[in-house]
Amino acid sequence: MTYTARTFALPTLTGLSADQIAVHLALYEGYVKHTNLILDTIKNLREEDAEKNAFVINELRRRLGFEFDGMRMHEYYFEQLEGGSTVASNEGNLHTAADQKYGSWDGFIAHLQEVAGTRGIGWVVVYFDKTLGTLHTAWVDDHQLGQLSGLPVILAIDLWEHAYMVDYKPAQKKTYVEAFLANVNWAVVEKRFADAS
Repeated sequence: MTYTARTFALPTLTGLSADQIAVHLALYEGYVKHTNLILDTIKNLREEDAEKNAFVINELRRRLGFEFDGMRMHEYYFEQLEGGSTVASNEGNLHTAADQKYGSWDGFIAHLQEVAGTRGIGWVVVYFDKTLGTLHTAWVDDHQLGQLSGLPVILAIDLWEHAYMVDYKPAQKKTYVEAFLANVNWAVVEKRFADAS
């Protein structure tokens, strides 16, 4: 069993250059490659001598979360840009959930931008918690640390420098976030919400 890097039907994006996207996709492909490498190495070490190789296997298992979650979070990220920018439905369930949690759709977007302004590298991730029937917006430092366990990802914004440094300086992170949000295909996000709720 091997993971394969996905291809994404990305249009020309406003504020995000083809060079930026190429660099970012290459990084994603590295996560896929290293996920497979770790899984293969663990398998081989176990077959060779699981007891003798236990320390190395355990450390590789710790590293797997970083590589696997990096792969999966980037898939969420790029999916949201496929098919071109669309406007979120004013009548949709996602819009209603955003109104309930953040007061309005504009309040939701403003909250995303506020959380995205957190200093450092990481992700802004919007989840849906079916237990309370609410959205949660979280800052996740490393993609394998700080995820809200068991909650489906509705929206993912990559805020590691590799996501914007070709086009923007670190001090321009806010401009990158605006560009990202301008390119979101909200139909993808709304489908994730529908599937989760």
